[in-house]
Amino acid sequence: MSVTAVRNYLKLYGMDERAKEFEVSSATVELASKALGVAEARIAKTLSFYGQEEGCILIVTAGDVKIDNKKFKSFFGMKAKMLRGEDVEALTGHERGGVCPFANPEGAKVYLDRSLQRFQTVFPACGSASSAIELTKEELFTCSQAREWIDVTKPAREKS
Repeated sequence: MSVTAVRNYLKLYGMDERAKEFEVSSATVELASKALGVAEARIAKTLSFYGQEEGCILIVTAGDVKIDNKKFKSFFGMKAKMLRGEDVEALTGHERGGVCPFANPEGAKVYLDRSLQRFQTVFPACGSASSAIELTKEELFTCSQAREWIDVTKPAREKS
């Protein structure tokens, strides 16, 4: 149902037809990268955190970075605390693995991390664990109704 909600939401921007669904899972950066045939870094993962008020904070980052707790606390004035599994769908409007910055409930605040700015296009999920859409940085900013570009990440450690 969430992919339908996202498609309806993206229709407002004339981008609903660009949303793709896969026969395989795209629930993780690695799986999405394989499903799309693109570098993991270009997967725009949406991380969900508790906010100080009702709702949540959604931060869309490049697939090859992780949250820098010091930067997060400096920007938001609180420690980064990711949503518990049982709260994800209620606060984001999407199931785990399909959390995206589109068609979110009122109170969900979207921010885009600067780690995405090195790419012309990126691939966020579309509300399910087997969906994505290719968007330019500008399209992502507009369609997500992001509040602003922020810098709250650091490079992830290399895989061994």
